[in-house]
Amino acid sequence: MASVKELKKDINNVLGDIIEAVYIVEAANADQESKEGAKVIDEAIETFDNLIQKVNQRGVDNRKKHLNDVRKELETKATGLVEKVNKLG
Repeated sequence: MASVKELKKDINNVLGDIIEAVYIVEAANADQESKEGAKVIDEAIETFDNLIQKVNQRGVDNRKKHLNDVRKELETKATGLVEKVNKLG
């Protein structure tokens, strides 16, 4: 399993790339700061905060399983956000 530091980097990079994709789609469509784009960005930021909080959570019974669950949740949430970004364009 990857280290906690790498998991935090993955969370940051994946969600940061999704936010960047929203800006790119909006720029390409000349639709700067659309409400739908803002919602996706807000959801990405909220997801980031929740996942980092879960990674930093102490006192879990099985830390390895807990971190694997966080990674799976990242994949699920990121996939949903990417689908929303694709609908923007």
